[in-house]
Amino acid sequence: MKFKIFSVLILVTLTSCAMPVSTTPLPTALPSATPQLTLIAPATFTPVPLLTQIATSVPTSASTGVVPFCDDPRARDLIVSFSKAIANQDGALLSSLVSPSIGMDVRFYRNGNVVNYDVEHAKFVFETTFQADWGLSFGSGLPTLGAFHEVILPTLQVVFTPTAQLACNQIKLGGASYNTTWPYPSMNYYSVHFPGTDAYGGLDWQTWIAGMDMSTGTPKLAALIHFVWEP
Repeated sequence: MKFKIFSVLILVTLTSCAMPVSTTPLPTALPSATPQLTLIAPATFTPVPLLTQIATSVPTSASTGVVPFCDDPRARDLIVSFSKAIANQDGALLSSLVSPSIGMDVRFYRNGNVVNYDVEHAKFVFETTFQADWGLSFGSGLPTLGAFHEVILPTLQVVFTPTAQLACNQIKLGGASYNTTWPYPSMNYYSVHFPGTDAYGGLDWQTWIAGMDMSTGTPKLAALIHFVWEP
């Protein structure tokens, strides 16, 4: 009888050793259930894919249908909806505006790093603490590191207001010491311009250019690039 019990124990031990062990790494937990964002492939973990901090390939987009892009009211409606998402810090609304196929490239400096937000990550941009690298400051020359709500959100709140000046497929600035180019030549866009204040002689102007992907037949945000006065 003891021999039988001992044999069973050996069999159980060998079976448990042969069981496969998952080698899938676990995401690092963040406080208050905020999804962890790391610099690896988006589909690694669920339910929220991971943010990639890379310069994506240049998206292409062309206005479809008989209505020219600049005459399409849906493009201006997208600007209005984005302004509401910024004002209310509404991640769900913002996510619904982002291109599902190419995401949304965000560039804080005109020659800085590109951070691409897919639809899922756009839901959490107002709460995540992920420290993105936005590139070197044109003033100090030092790297600018910070979460979206620390670096990007304050400037968007200044520019995307009901009084913003819009220009279709034109880069509208308040005066610049540099040449400006739109790095997505096949993508239509709107300049959203804040002209600055009298207190600073207008030198505190800011412009965000919103590029729109039309590949689904409906305007979706695909790129945001920030322009300011530079010494």
